[in-house]
Amino acid sequence: MNEENNINEGQQVQYTDDNIRHLSDMEHVRTRPGMYIGRLGDGSLPEDGIYVLLKEVIDNSIDEFKMNAGERIEINIDDNLRVSVRDYGRGIPQGKLIEAVSVLNTGGKYDSKAFKKSVGLNGVGVKAVNALSAHFEVASYRDGKMRKAVFERGILQTDTTEDSQDENGTYIFFEPDNTLFKDYKFQDDIVENMLRNYTYLNTGLAIMYNNRRILSRHGLEDLLKDRMTNDSLYPIIHLKGDDIEVAFTHANQYGEEYYSFVNGQHTTQGGTHQSAFKEHIAKTIKEFFGKYEYGDIRTGIVAAIAINVEEPVFESQTKIKLGSTQMAPDGETINKYVGDFIKQQVDNYLHIHQDVAEVIENKVKESERERKAMAGVTKLARERAKKANLHNRKLRDCRIHFSDTKNERKEESCIFITEGDSASGSITKSRDVNTQAVFSLRGKPLNSFGLTKKVVYENEEFNLLQAALDIEEGLDTLRYNKVIVATDADVDGMHIRLLIITFFLQFFPELIKKGHVYVLQTPLFRVRNRRSKIRNKLMREDGKKGDFVTRYCYSDEERQKAIADLGPDPEITRFKGLGEISPEEFAGFIGPDIRLEQVTLHKNDQVQKLLEYYMGKNTMERQNFIIDNLVIEEDRPEEEAYD
Repeated sequence: MNEENNINEGQQVQYTDDNIRHLSDMEHVRTRPGMYIGRLGDGSLPEDGIYVLLKEVIDNSIDEFKMNAGERIEINIDDNLRVSVRDYGRGIPQGKLIEAVSVLNTGGKYDSKAFKKSVGLNGVGVKAVNALSAHFEVASYRDGKMRKAVFERGILQTDTTEDSQDENGTYIFFEPDNTLFKDYKFQDDIVENMLRNYTYLNTGLAIMYNNRRILSRHGLEDLLKDRMTNDSLYPIIHLKGDDIEVAFTHANQYGEEYYSFVNGQHTTQGGTHQSAFKEHIAKTIKEFFGKYEYGDIRTGIVAAIAINVEEPVFESQTKIKLGSTQMAPDGETINKYVGDFIKQQVDNYLHIHQDVAEVIENKVKESERERKAMAGVTKLARERAKKANLHNRKLRDCRIHFSDTKNERKEESCIFITEGDSASGSITKSRDVNTQAVFSLRGKPLNSFGLTKKVVYENEEFNLLQAALDIEEGLDTLRYNKVIVATDADVDGMHIRLLIITFFLQFFPELIKKGHVYVLQTPLFRVRNRRSKIRNKLMREDGKKGDFVTRYCYSDEERQKAIADLGPDPEITRFKGLGEISPEEFAGFIGPDIRLEQVTLHKNDQVQKLLEYYMGKNTMERQNFIIDNLVIEEDRPEEEAYD
């Protein structure tokens, strides 16, 4: 046995003064970035760290607007890599400029007199941006002076002060460190969605984003109009109070759809304010009509709520779920504040607008009728789901779930929906059992377009899938943060993928709208250099003896490049299905470098028309389209034939 690796019984590891190390604030952020911004990522997902950095900078400018200092913000992102933000507020006090951007627990928001209802109260935000940026600049324009500081990876490089005639305000430039954020890029649609949320919550604020003007004049009403993918059944009800704003309507869709905000922060996972709204909107409408169940009242509801809380408490540094129970440290509870507002305002509105009340009641009655019609089916389906013994038959579960609110890794939880035993077997053998679950479909699922929710309970595959996700009563109990469709990259696989997504669109649209549904990208080809036919040795790219050089290609363009890079006569494998990929190889495709394509749903997508065309009963119309647009590829050169 190697003596260097063997510690005899009773022998202790040395623990001396040299083991005690102090990290500077900037070093600590760089060493433990997850504590400050959550995941790192490459910018392909809204929760990736580069968007947290952007948000932290913008939040400070928004706080200036809230303090009636500066009505416009200019944001530019160069080459999807480098960000500049200029506001026209009061400017950071210049005497403390360096400390404000580089010393943790330093800021002007601890005194609630200056920033009474701000998101950034912990003195961390922009310091994390500084520490995690390869290059960071901050300039404060204030009373005819401009003080500017330049940092490299959190270390101060220059500090200058000069006269300036520019308007008061703050300028920040940052370029995320690509040694931390590997191959990152800011995605335009993710950034624009973030900025629109800011304008919905701050009517009158003008944001110039890469020379595009973003502005909202009607607040949360504009948000619902922009986000709804089905027509509202009645005009959006929009109500405002001192520290609360709500907007809601009903649409012909299943499920419930909520957007919630605290002090301008989009709480994507809700929290105490969203729970209070859900409870009291149903309670108020029930009391108005004197009957009906909460679930029937909320079916099809689309709503947004924004509140301002003094010294808010969030469940994590990324501030996506409100944990506060009170409006202020010594104030009334959030539940009572929201409840009193909803009770008074919504009840008054319904008494005044009897036509709207009638539409709401008709919608509630329709939901009630469907629920009662499914009562027997629902009971039997739940019993079947229990008897199916999900954990052994259909679902290979993981240990950590999205509903585990106290678990730091809950956002990593995901479930792969696969087709067939071979594909699910490969993923099951190579997955991370802590955070990755696998659900195996049997054959092609039913085309659920145009059917009622009764099909969910009568179809075994959909019933068990719904039970596995635990979304029968909505997303509050969702067990996995990412629902990943993992099907073969062939015609049958694409069809199964479409059928699954149609099921979600039809019955659980919020699952997609909230960004939980993804498609797994797996390689189409494996290209590697061959064994030498003369010496039967493994050859490296430079011609010397060594291991295979293997490239996994996700497109034909990548395949062509790999062939060019690896030289003549490469070995090319075309993966016809996920089951052909070995568990050892699969581990690389579902690990840290996993490639996911998020399924999105926007108002302009015309989802209903698309589903009617592709999933409806117009078979001949689709057949004629295929015939008219059929392209026959020329035969590939013989030397490019796949092994």
